[in-house]
Amino acid sequence: MSCETKKTFISYNKSLEILENIIIKNKNTKTVPLMESLGNVLAIDIIATSHYPEFPTSAMDGYAIKFENQKNRFLKIDGINPAGSDDYLELKDGCCIKTFTGSLIPKGCDTLIPIENVIVKDGEIKIINEVPKGFAIREIGESYKTGDLLIKSGTKIGFAQIGVMAGLNQVTVEIFKTPIIAIASTGSEILDLGEIQTNKSQIRSTNHLTLEALAKQYGADVKQMGVVKDDKNSILDLIKSSLKSCDIVVTTGGVSVGDYDFVKDIIKNEIGADVLFQGVNIKPGQHIIVAQKDEKFIIGLPGFAYSSTVTFILYVLPILFKLQRVDKKLTKIKAILNQNHKGKGNKTTFEACNIKLIDGKYYVDFDGKKDGTSAILTNMLDAGLLVQGEDKAPLNVGDLVEVIIL
Repeated sequence: MSCETKKTFISYNKSLEILENIIIKNKNTKTVPLMESLGNVLAIDIIATSHYPEFPTSAMDGYAIKFENQKNRFLKIDGINPAGSDDYLELKDGCCIKTFTGSLIPKGCDTLIPIENVIVKDGEIKIINEVPKGFAIREIGESYKTGDLLIKSGTKIGFAQIGVMAGLNQVTVEIFKTPIIAIASTGSEILDLGEIQTNKSQIRSTNHLTLEALAKQYGADVKQMGVVKDDKNSILDLIKSSLKSCDIVVTTGGVSVGDYDFVKDIIKNEIGADVLFQGVNIKPGQHIIVAQKDEKFIIGLPGFAYSSTVTFILYVLPILFKLQRVDKKLTKIKAILNQNHKGKGNKTTFEACNIKLIDGKYYVDFDGKKDGTSAILTNMLDAGLLVQGEDKAPLNVGDLVEVIIL
């Protein structure tokens, strides 16, 4: 196997380069009412169609004045300017106009005195605390000006985006459709959740449910296909039917070199997909296959629970981000090693580790992580992934290492 790995398996960096170069041409959008866009990804740029505010506006309740008139002992209150009034009042010399939050600033005024800075008596105000020129006046275009790019396409819509678009009277919003991922576990020996074990060789499948949870956690819709037996026609029907309604089809198992490993041959020969790569020099998950059929993707992951979970993170999530049109990558940090650690083999490895934040620095150890096969899913509990390249050297306490945060 080592000879095969060196000859046919691409490097991890090369596989990332291939993923990075994937171009999604189909825009795949829909228009929804403003509030239904929350949590989705914006498909258009939001550009200001006017200044905001369009006119000088009061930022608080108070009295609109000319700045230099603060030196007067008293100023006569010559009108009231409520919010929403379209009367454009004009200030007379030696006077002030009572003005409320959100009101247009009367003509001839350049400053607002807050109500708590004055004493009112007999229709006049006496200013007891002066303010700088222009105080509490929102100038034209303070928030934004006509033509300003306010929200970029590809932004995930949250409360602030909703508020800004509401201010622009954006009744409907064009969003990218949420990608749909079909997920299935293959294997005649595996049981779905709730199925009764009838012989000792049967094992419980966790893959399809673990990956469904991961996909939903990262914003995808999931079409759960459950467990499919190691039968060529069944797997073929599964992939064909899933491609009709889903953007990504993910299977676990059936990608290695056994007699019943049908997935890779079905993807290449029956589906006629363009194989982006098959086999990557990584541990776990070296037998992964990633293929594209038009604007859709088929990804065959290994059957072991830890392997399928790690490779889903490494390869399905980046494709999901592309389909979501978000500028997002896996979160990687630098952390300090708390234990000596020996690298294993000549593959790029992804090893479950504990991450701790102490005094503003990240530290890594392997306490409680079991050393064994790629079937140990419990290693993923409260874990990150320590990344070590192909030409790895033993790591020592204090070394700085790269870790993927899950």
